[in-house]
Amino acid sequence: QLLEVVSAGDKEGEKAFSSCSITRSHDVSLLPSRRQKKTASHAVTELENTKDCNQARQPLFCPSHPTEELRLFCEQCDQPVCRDCVVDRHRQHPYDFIGNVIHRHGDALRELLKSTQQHMGTLEDVLGQIDDMGGAICSRTEAVATEICLFASGYVKAIEEHRDRLLKQLGDLKVQKENLLHLQKAQLQQLLLDMRTGVEFTEHLLMSGSDLEILITKGVVASRLGKLNSVAYNTHPSVDDRIQFSPRERAGQCCGYEVFGAILNKVVDPARCTLHGEDLHSARQNELTGFTLLCNDTMGERMGRGGEAVQVTITHKDKRDRAVKPTVCDNGDGTYHISYSPEEPGLYAVCVCVKGQHVQGSPFTLMVKNKFREHQGVFHCCTFCSSGGQKAARCACGGTMPGGYQGCGHGHKGHPGCPHWSCCGQVKESSECLGGPPSDTSQRSLLRTVAL
Repeated sequence: QLLEVVSAGDKEGEKAFSSCSITRSHDVSLLPSRRQKKTASHAVTELENTKDCNQARQPLFCPSHPTEELRLFCEQCDQPVCRDCVVDRHRQHPYDFIGNVIHRHGDALRELLKSTQQHMGTLEDVLGQIDDMGGAICSRTEAVATEICLFASGYVKAIEEHRDRLLKQLGDLKVQKENLLHLQKAQLQQLLLDMRTGVEFTEHLLMSGSDLEILITKGVVASRLGKLNSVAYNTHPSVDDRIQFSPRERAGQCCGYEVFGAILNKVVDPARCTLHGEDLHSARQNELTGFTLLCNDTMGERMGRGGEAVQVTITHKDKRDRAVKPTVCDNGDGTYHISYSPEEPGLYAVCVCVKGQHVQGSPFTLMVKNKFREHQGVFHCCTFCSSGGQKAARCACGGTMPGGYQGCGHGHKGHPGCPHWSCCGQVKESSECLGGPPSDTSQRSLLRTVAL
């Protein structure tokens, strides 16, 4: 609450007026003792009372000169004053009547009021947006929480269904292996029974039979024992107990969710792994080439997954220190791409091992040829056409023309009958140059042909 302080008119009162605090009339007793002493003789009144007085157009008197009405305004001190104040303390200060300055100061207050009201409107809008955003956040949080719950329940359902599939697959695999073992067991038991019967009969015949009986039944017994001995059987169980679970193996989609975890019952068999590639036994110096390793299981079926321990060594047969360092790339589908770039031509020995054992066709020899030789001449139909009729231009095909032409021409002696290279006579445009180092004269002729 604003208070209007009426001073006694002395300097102590003026200082007390400038330092007075905003308080209510009944709170004056709470002010410090020093201030109470300085303003003990001052009268205070609430601003609401002064407002009522202003509305009733009651005159306001000067605090310093109680008998003088406030009708002037000191511009320098920015406060209403009376005539005695202008003569006394506000001497030489610019002043004017209140009625003359109220418009200017009132307009300034109105501008500030307008700006403040605009800020108030903006703040109210922002507060409304904040409230709306808070409600939107709550609504969105509830919606996302519902989505999370639906996702989690669906994911849990997918994982449980995948678990049931894995358990069923494991049970089927168990039954399959047990059936194979039972079948093998029954076959071997029958074979053993037949052999035991044959052995007992033969032993009884040899021990109790007469010479004539042995000779009479020898053919039948020998045939029977021969058939029993020729029966092929596996000396090991037809299946093994290699059943593994890989939790990081991708298992595809289940109920719209990607799941992981697969049962691995395939075991790679190095003896059934094969090598493939067009340039398996040949390569070029300083050219990147390679081949593919296909891993199969004990049944000859493709593994369909990676992760096997593959070792590849490429060693020069004549220069042991010229080994080539290959790069093995696991494609993740049971195939491995081996790439290398030999720096030295010659014969190499290549070893490809899986789990420390050689695969089919390993080790094998690799022939590295010299670097591909680019053609130094031109691929032309004849020397006469490519050189523009120059007599000194020559061609490696060996053709010549009458009239002193040292190069070949269509239909003339030595022409191969088709386009060819002037440097070596090769008729295939994408072939390797086979020409040897030409003489200085022929080199100048070929270069002149190329330039032309």
